[in-house]
Amino acid sequence: MEDLQSAKNRFRSSGLLVSLSVIAFAVIIGGLFFNSHSEPVQKSSPEKDVTSNELVFTTVQIPEKLEFANELVPLANFDVRESLDREMLSVANFHSQALLYIKKSKRYFTIIEPILKKNGIPEDFKYLALAESGFLDKIVSPSGAVGIWQFMKTAAVENGLEVNEEVDERCHIEKATQAACRFLKNSYAKYGNWTMVAASYNAGIGGVNRQAIAQESNNYYDLLLNEETSRYIFRILALKLVIGNPLKYGFKINEEEKYPIIPVNEVTVDGSIKNFTDFARSNNINYKLFKQFNPWLKQTYLKNPKKKTYTFKIPDTGKYRSFVFADHTGAQ
Repeated sequence: MEDLQSAKNRFRSSGLLVSLSVIAFAVIIGGLFFNSHSEPVQKSSPEKDVTSNELVFTTVQIPEKLEFANELVPLANFDVRESLDREMLSVANFHSQALLYIKKSKRYFTIIEPILKKNGIPEDFKYLALAESGFLDKIVSPSGAVGIWQFMKTAAVENGLEVNEEVDERCHIEKATQAACRFLKNSYAKYGNWTMVAASYNAGIGGVNRQAIAQESNNYYDLLLNEETSRYIFRILALKLVIGNPLKYGFKINEEEKYPIIPVNEVTVDGSIKNFTDFARSNNINYKLFKQFNPWLKQTYLKNPKKKTYTFKIPDTGKYRSFVFADHTGAQ
């Protein structure tokens, strides 16, 4: 019994030592943890220098004066300014997308700008096309809108575009831009201001008109519209600011880094084409490039039963690309 009691006492003593050791260890670790986490708080004063391994996020600069289509944007209104700020943060900080837009802008704006000017449409509407499609020729929205200007089929046909099994001119940038001008001019005849015209391009003339009547206002910036249309003009304005002046927002791209304008020759056809691969090869390009420069052609052929006249773009690749067609089968 005495030996057993001595053993118990020794066990209790050793257990007490272990417990005290654990507590002491916890206190030391806790102290280190507290100190390591509290130190930055003490240093995070406004005067603290930013070290090289810290992330720094900055806001974007909103100009004191801004216009859309020569119409003043009321930036003095807090809701307008904050709406623009939201879209600016999105556009300016989506770096890969912004860089791609800047690189592609020269190629597409070169086509769009003269058509807008010819039709008396303000040049700022080129940014509407960018907002609609991101310069993707054959993009299709969830609702079925197609092309650079995102026309629904009914609206496309109403504005002079051909859409059938073989041809979809919503993907023909020149013709689609001309159709967009027709819509924009009709809308301007109704609203008398270009900002409402742009809003109507997104929500439809009827949709914007219903809200204008219900809210007794013809001013886009005073209207409560659906989420997409409420952001729409500000998205266009953000693209105008960033893409129009990239260096100001941190994007430095040399002119030679922008995608080049590929010269094209035009070939007119008023009959059928059995096979676009052979047609492309006969014009010294491949099928891939032929379809890239003529994205409005839906099939691998053209039956053209009505014998309409179509004009195809044949890229003059020159220094940009070379082809060897001597043996296209791959045989040696």
